[in-house]
Amino acid sequence: MYKLIIRPLLFFFDPEEVHYFTFSLIRFVSKIPGIPYLISAFYGVNDKRLEREVFGLKFKNPVGLAAGFDKDAKLYKELSNFGFGFIEIGTLTPVGQEGNPKKRLFRLKEDQAIINRMGFNNGGVLEAVERLKKNTGVLIGGNIGKNKGTPNEEAVTDYVICFDALYDYVDYFVVNVSSPNTPNLRALQDKEPLTLLLQTLENMNLAKPKAKPILLKIAPDLTDSQLLDIIDIVKETKIAGVIATNTTIHRDGLQSENKNEMGGLSGKPLAKRSTEVIRFLSEKSNKAFPIIGVGGIHSADDAIEKLAAGASLIQLYTGFIYEGPQLIKDINKKILSKY
Repeated sequence: MYKLIIRPLLFFFDPEEVHYFTFSLIRFVSKIPGIPYLISAFYGVNDKRLEREVFGLKFKNPVGLAAGFDKDAKLYKELSNFGFGFIEIGTLTPVGQEGNPKKRLFRLKEDQAIINRMGFNNGGVLEAVERLKKNTGVLIGGNIGKNKGTPNEEAVTDYVICFDALYDYVDYFVVNVSSPNTPNLRALQDKEPLTLLLQTLENMNLAKPKAKPILLKIAPDLTDSQLLDIIDIVKETKIAGVIATNTTIHRDGLQSENKNEMGGLSGKPLAKRSTEVIRFLSEKSNKAFPIIGVGGIHSADDAIEKLAAGASLIQLYTGFIYEGPQLIKDINKKILSKY
């Protein structure tokens, strides 16, 4: 029904406006007595064999929602009813910001992809914290970044502010230095500034009553040499793991008319490279740390491929938009049939 009726209707309108409309619709429907239960009963796959313990946390299943969908933690409970094992909110910045000028979100229907240049639009970390205070059981990841106007030399301060504000309200952290939509942000992936940033956060983490997992989200566009640096940095700073990967700036083989829009590309064209990065990190590190695999997962087989390459967990974003919530159920059932 989603792909035959709902998706064609949604895809008729501007993608960013549809996103906000869909949020409002899910929120409204979820307030109707009994509907959350029905959604959960239909899409959820509850089986102990799906449970995963990764970096000290227990996930009810390995399929999560990637950051960027529920940036401001406005719908994490309702979205969890569709069968996700965990929800990652953000990217959040210390101060709310509008992001880049519209139009900034583009569908590439022929390629089953999306290009976005949103630019960390969010209401600020403190607004999200107020919503997270109401959480009663959803496993939450907090994806953090820096404000657009903060120079890279002062970026550590922005991440520290977000870490401190979110510490009591998220289960794990994700350091986002790999979005292509904030000027110069990806320069923070270089070995020296990245080591300083992660070590600062991990030192703060260890000073807390209970340390929380810190993960690094990396770009798919890194070279093998840079990926080896990432392995060294994870080992040196002792962070919990890596999310591979963010969106790409490459446009190889695209067919859609929007293919040359600036921004990060996600969806099917990213699948192969994302899996290559996962496999490289897993093999070269000798599986020294957990990896969350994300990028181009549009089917249960795509998910199994990521897991086979070395991912401990996976996340959906563009695949969730193109395939609908049935994809979550299909992946979990496929995992049960395979493992």
